[in-house]
Amino acid sequence: MTQAEVLDIVYETFQMAFQMAMPFLVVSMIVGVIIAIFQAATQINEQTMTFVPKLLAVLAILGFLGSTMLGRMQEFVQKIFSMIAGG
Repeated sequence: MTQAEVLDIVYETFQMAFQMAMPFLVVSMIVGVIIAIFQAATQINEQTMTFVPKLLAVLAILGFLGSTMLGRMQEFVQKIFSMIAGG
């Protein structure tokens, strides 16, 4: 395995991690901003008010995109294993 192939694998790994994490981070950020605006408008400073909706939003994203993410991860792992087996 050459250095270029290793760098390609590392690049693909970082790209896959970015693509897997981005939906969760974006949804969590959007929900957090909406709740922060609501808290600023009503002057309610309850910590659980930010945690529970973010948790529910992340679980909803996992429910919607979980099978797609699992399929992409399986393809990636199979590709890596085939590269290892191929030499």
